Amino acid sequence: MCGIVGMVNYEKDISEQNLMIRNMTKMLSKRGPDEEGVFLEKHCNLGHRRLSIIDIENGKQPMSCTIDEVTYTIVYNGQIYNTKELRETLLDNGFNFNGHSDTEVLLKSYIFYGKDVCKHLNGIFAFAIWNSKTEELFVARDHFGIKPLYYAKLENHLIFGSEVKAIFAHPLIKPKLDKTGISELFGIGPSHTPGISPFKGIEELEPAHFIVYNKNGFQKHQYWKLQTKEHTDDLETTSEKLRFLIKDSIERQLVSDVPLCCLLSGGLDSSIITAYASKYYQEKFGQKLSTFSVDYVDNDKNFVKSDFQPNSDNYYIDLMVKEFRY
Repeated sequence: MCGIVGMVNYEKDISEQNLMIRNMTKMLSKRGPDEEGVFLEKHCNLGHRRLSIIDIENGKQPMSCTIDEVTYTIVYNGQIYNTKELRETLLDNGFNFNGHSDTEVLLKSYIFYGKDVCKHLNGIFAFAIWNSKTEELFVARDHFGIKPLYYAKLENHLIFGSEVKAIFAHPLIKPKLDKTGISELFGIGPSHTPGISPFKGIEELEPAHFIVYNKNGFQKHQYWKLQTKEHTDDLETTSEKLRFLIKDSIERQLVSDVPLCCLLSGGLDSSIITAYASKYYQEKFGQKLSTFSVDYVDNDKNFVKSDFQPNSDNYYIDLMVKEFRY
């Protein structure tokens, strides 16, 4: 899952604040139990907790790259599903790679595309990139906000993290409830207005937005917006397009250097994912896909059937296991 933290302070040298950034990073240890890394510079500190999935050795973070005497450093949480296509484009434009991690591809994609990089990404992500020459921070979140990111703005000072508790580990940030945020939490939770958090002074970076922070100030931009269009395809075309999109989406997310599994609840969503994933695993690797399900004490005894669910989850789970146990 991974987690990121960081702080930029243009008022003073924070390169010696190793303990502070590590304390913030440790607050995200459950998101990234495998490795911890920090980056320390005069006006920027970055931290990362890693759950190692792709390119175990060469995907360590924070990751830095120097091109044309400019050093860029990234901390990143997520997965880029079009890594292969991006890598091919970058290779065609003179870039080289030390490994096969999507982190390296993302970092060099930013170097190539600049602030338009998110328009070229297919994936789930929250990342920050520091330019050591211009002393500028670029922070972005994926199109639908799958990966979390929060920040606090102070004068000439920005603090951010994957979770609010990491920001609270900074001594300048005190946890105070916000009336609007807490009202939304109890009134419409788990939904909320994008950008709002339950805590005063802590903001959420909205989905499909990026931040540019430098000595000239703080700027936030929206790079994408969902559009509605009239549906004109017939049933057969619609079915084929839907089949392709589901298959492509699932298979792109099965890229990993460590074993993967599915959480099989017996519902429609997890069953469709398991069906495609198990076939892919068999065809690609000749292996069975492991699935895991959750049950509760006396669940069958307390189950009440309805027109919407005439049988318990276990019934449908067993059907899926029998059907796709290759």
